[in-house]
Amino acid sequence: MKKLLSIVLIMALVASFAFANGTKEDAAATSGKKYSGKVMIYSSMQEAQLQAVEEAFEKAYPGIDLEYYFASGGKVLTKMTTEAQGGQIAADVVWLGDPVDYEGFKANGWLEKYSSPEENHIAKAYIDSDGYYTAGRLVTMGIAWNTTMVKDSEAPKTWNELLDPKWKNQIIMTDPDQASTTKYWMVSMMQSNKYGEKFFKALHDNGTKLESGTTATHNRVADGSYKIGICLDYVSANLIAQGSPINFHFTTSDVCTMTSPVALIKGSSNQENGKHLIDFLLSKEGQEVLVAQNLVSVRDDVAMKVDTSAIAAINMPVDFVGLGKNMKSYQATFNKIWNK
Repeated sequence: MKKLLSIVLIMALVASFAFANGTKEDAAATSGKKYSGKVMIYSSMQEAQLQAVEEAFEKAYPGIDLEYYFASGGKVLTKMTTEAQGGQIAADVVWLGDPVDYEGFKANGWLEKYSSPEENHIAKAYIDSDGYYTAGRLVTMGIAWNTTMVKDSEAPKTWNELLDPKWKNQIIMTDPDQASTTKYWMVSMMQSNKYGEKFFKALHDNGTKLESGTTATHNRVADGSYKIGICLDYVSANLIAQGSPINFHFTTSDVCTMTSPVALIKGSSNQENGKHLIDFLLSKEGQEVLVAQNLVSVRDDVAMKVDTSAIAAINMPVDFVGLGKNMKSYQATFNKIWNK
């Protein structure tokens, strides 16, 4: 009798465990929700992060196949422009680093309005007032250094410290024409009365070199090719986690933070699945996937190591309308300084 009772208890525990750990497919089936088809996202995020999103999204929405095109912001913009000229952008969702780009997308008629129910946990400042895009993560530009070549205490703490002659020919940054995040930093600095064209002339004269891609820029600092890099928080954090000899900090003033919006492409083939993807990316579950990949969440209910309020307190003021109007002029000025 005791043996029979034990067997019954074990079977009950197994059944309970199976129920508690049921698959998303089971949950979808019992709720009556069925998903199918695919969804395509164009993004300049690192591929490892897109793969993490892909795995988590496909578990949350079984039946939908997430595909992605991963490239630098400049290449994504070129692809979108070419496809738009052909009649239709092939993506359902776009996720780049520079929020100013999205004003151009709106003006071109490339975006579809969509307000996700997940926006209830996102500050209004991170949401387009016209309803075309919403911040999917926060990305901050700062300064990185090779720890075998530069002591932490000696690393530049402000943008102007990059102009010190001791860093001559030892600074690397990504070409703004190739990376939307660096482009945003550059045009924001160019717009500022504290920096402007004179800052970039001095930065060039101090021997700062351009790299073609964001990941490559960070790798050049990590491998010791350059002592200092104008770099991104999350790419640096990934290298630090991997044990690379690199460190990173935000500047002590005029921090440059980007909202990295996510948006639905107008007239795309998979509109409903595109909405599902945006909902997931903005959800608590989706944002926690990003935080696990060293990214910064835009939600008010996700735990993080980064104090976003402290960063916001020293953010560099930016006139988005002015950036949109003067973008090409700022880019032309930068390219002239670097003889491009």
